[in-house]
Amino acid sequence: MTNIKNNFENADEAYDYFYSLISDDGYDYGDTKALFNVGFYINDPLEMNINNKSRAWNREYAEAEWQWYLSGDPSIDKLGEIYGKIPAIWENMADSERRCRSNYGWQWNRNHQIDKAVAKLSEDTDSRQAAISIYDGKEIHTYAKDTPCTFGVQFTLLYDQKLTGRQNPALNMTVLMRSNDLWYGFCNDQYCFAQLQKLVASRLNVEVGTYYHFATNLHLYNNKLNK
Repeated sequence: MTNIKNNFENADEAYDYFYSLISDDGYDYGDTKALFNVGFYINDPLEMNINNKSRAWNREYAEAEWQWYLSGDPSIDKLGEIYGKIPAIWENMADSERRCRSNYGWQWNRNHQIDKAVAKLSEDTDSRQAAISIYDGKEIHTYAKDTPCTFGVQFTLLYDQKLTGRQNPALNMTVLMRSNDLWYGFCNDQYCFAQLQKLVASRLNVEVGTYYHFATNLHLYNNKLNK
């Protein structure tokens, strides 16, 4: 498929576009319709709301998920403590100790990866090493029910106004995903990753720049089509 739009002002605009595109032109792939190797960017990542009425996105829950990630605690009981209840999807993915290894915060907190990314860019503003790894190849044997959808995140600090389109230095972020469900995954993930971008930018005392999003498989489950 060619001529796919790749420039969006905000996440809501991207969601509406890809919902229609997948519904109309996606490929049958298991119990989904999917697009492959999709990349796009969001100019204003901090405009996070998904306003599509049929989606009925819950910002309160997305914020709870973000706070869960920030805690670094993979226990689904921690999410229940924050949100007041535990969504069934997490109950189904938790291991015998009620932990979810796909909790992004647990992955990036274990090795102080956010601190290290901030340190890299503080020491060298041109660093290409300010990256966070989420999918851990050493743990594949533990991913039976709970495989992280995201490979990793990289931050790039830009000072050139021609690159940023802004008067002040800006932090761009790139998210690389092996699999991304548009209905649930993208809506909540973009919120959490935009919050992460905001957090790192604040620690570097720069503006939030562009959010680049790449998914090897961007899909909708068949029961979410034509909503």
